[in-house]
Amino acid sequence: MQLNLRAIVRIAGLLLLFLVCAPAHVVTKLVAGRRSPWPQWFLGACAWVIGARVQLAGSPLRPHSLLICNHTSWLDILVLGGSTNCAFVSKDELGHPMVHWLADQNATVYVKRTHRKGAKDQALEIAGALERSKPVALFPEGTTGPGTHLLPFRSTLLEAANYAAKDVQIRPVAVDYGQAAAEVSWFDEPGKDNVLRILGRRGTLPVTVNLIEPLDRSADRKQLAHEARERIAAALGFKLHAHAPIGSGP
Repeated sequence: MQLNLRAIVRIAGLLLLFLVCAPAHVVTKLVAGRRSPWPQWFLGACAWVIGARVQLAGSPLRPHSLLICNHTSWLDILVLGGSTNCAFVSKDELGHPMVHWLADQNATVYVKRTHRKGAKDQALEIAGALERSKPVALFPEGTTGPGTHLLPFRSTLLEAANYAAKDVQIRPVAVDYGQAAAEVSWFDEPGKDNVLRILGRRGTLPVTVNLIEPLDRSADRKQLAHEARERIAAALGFKLHAHAPIGSGP
């Protein structure tokens, strides 16, 4: 897929944002000696440049929140990070070193999804992150879906809420792209083509981040995953089918 003028302008805007935000972020961390607000601002501004117009709905997040989110596009990272200031749980291999550096600045928690026997260690890593005030977002589908329905949810990493020393609140979050969900989804398409297609997309993209009420922590992790999936599907207007089970893998 070739670049169009709209994509070129947006890429230029993203590069300008990086050139402004990255030095300011590094200086803030070195001089002020505190958590930098720049990663959240950068992610939100990147989403805006690409065309996303994000609205946050639902009661505010409290500290030590584990967010269980549907996953449609790489845009989810920009939309969620910019609107909720959350860290993300990610696979440990992100490709380009620059992408890895950017993820590090937002306190990303890395797990080896292929290492099934290390599920407890992965949950403990997430639990450690949950002991800080920054919310932690988990994509239990494990990959991006088609935007028309939810993939099975994996439940293992939800055990992190039980390992954390703090009282963790589990919040389902429905990222709703409306009628454009299937269009912006990254599903069965080469990554480069998807990125260029979205960067070259006309107009703005309304997105609602629905912060659904917390789950009852008395349930086990599989029940929690099932309830989260049900609530997210309801918020997105999806119908769930019996042949799409809850997964048990990490």
